[in-house]
Amino acid sequence: MSFSQAVSGMNAASSNLDVIGNNIANSATAGFKSSTISFADMFAGSNVGMGTKVAAVIQNFNDGTTTSTSRGLDVALSGNGFFRMTDAAGSVYYSRNGQFTLDANRNLVNTQGMSVTGYPATGTPPTIQTGANPVALSVPTTQMAARATTTAGLVSNLNSTDATPTVTPFDSSNVDSYNAKSTVTVYDSQGNDHALDLYYVKDTSNNWTVNAVDSTTGDNVGTFTMQFSTNGQLTSVTSGATVNTNGTVALTINPPTVAGGTVADNGAAANQVITLSLLGSAQQNTGTTSFGNPTQDGYAPGDLTSYAINDDGTITGTYSNQKTQLLGQVVLASFSNPEGLQSEGDNVWSATNSSGQAAIGLANTGTYGSLTSGALEASNVDLSKELVNMIVAQRNYQANSQTIKTQDQILNTLIQLR
Repeated sequence: MSFSQAVSGMNAASSNLDVIGNNIANSATAGFKSSTISFADMFAGSNVGMGTKVAAVIQNFNDGTTTSTSRGLDVALSGNGFFRMTDAAGSVYYSRNGQFTLDANRNLVNTQGMSVTGYPATGTPPTIQTGANPVALSVPTTQMAARATTTAGLVSNLNSTDATPTVTPFDSSNVDSYNAKSTVTVYDSQGNDHALDLYYVKDTSNNWTVNAVDSTTGDNVGTFTMQFSTNGQLTSVTSGATVNTNGTVALTINPPTVAGGTVADNGAAANQVITLSLLGSAQQNTGTTSFGNPTQDGYAPGDLTSYAINDDGTITGTYSNQKTQLLGQVVLASFSNPEGLQSEGDNVWSATNSSGQAAIGLANTGTYGSLTSGALEASNVDLSKELVNMIVAQRNYQANSQTIKTQDQILNTLIQLR
């Protein structure tokens, strides 16, 4: 029986060395989780044991070190979550390796070609559909469509000591017919930019008439009056019969037309109404008229120039018009018993009855963990510990071999008795 005991011990030590060797081999594998081996003794109806056996190989799901890569499609996962992946057959797998890339069809995949799943971004502007089923994510090269300006803003300080212009009526080509000029760039529905010139004409004390001219077409798109209180604060903006105390005015921009043509014929943009906010403007004696930086919500079309996965799992594209747009959001999975997952190789796992079903959610919520953009989770293998374990396993193997040697010597002595 000593022979079988020693052989079982040698086999167990050999299996332990296999696990240790696998850990060391994957010490540089991103997202790899080290394993330890568990043994159990064997009895056969007597008080003398039959040796040992491998009871289980247990994986350690503690976090590895987060290392920066500055790569847009690299993302490190910390905590209890897993990335959710699907293969070409639709089978679902889970991974901790956030080293993603794009395939020939611009699908977001891992290095083995499995698709990264998440919530799609739909609508205009795109929003994340968190109630949808997770789908394979992609980074399309579709151009970002233009957005027509609907709101704009400009804060001005009109010099209270300015005299009324010497030339009347107002003429945009004659600088003596107005006191000051500012420009707000806006965009139409096709992404064409329009320089909206605002000409300020002082009428009487505390009253200024503003002429808005689209310099692209030369059209006067609105004339309104700004009224100020005795302390120089804007009290209302009047356009025709409309008096707005909220400091806004509506300006209408019409598309350019050609003789005998229509909007459809010449490809002109649609009519648009822009709400211009002058809130915060004042009339003060500062020696000169000044203007703040104008704002507006429109933009020209843009081509995709770069993309990245963010700390919340959202994928955003950056476009040539200096705008960003949502492309999707990576989902995470968590399990009631991660140690019950079945390792499938290629740094992925599959769910089992022991692990329980996957719960799907987003980073920074619940038990799904957190993400770090432009980084990777390194292997959690402790090389120093593994090298010490290797020495212990080697000694165990040698000690069990000595049991066989000793038993052989005893049997040899017995055979030689006469």
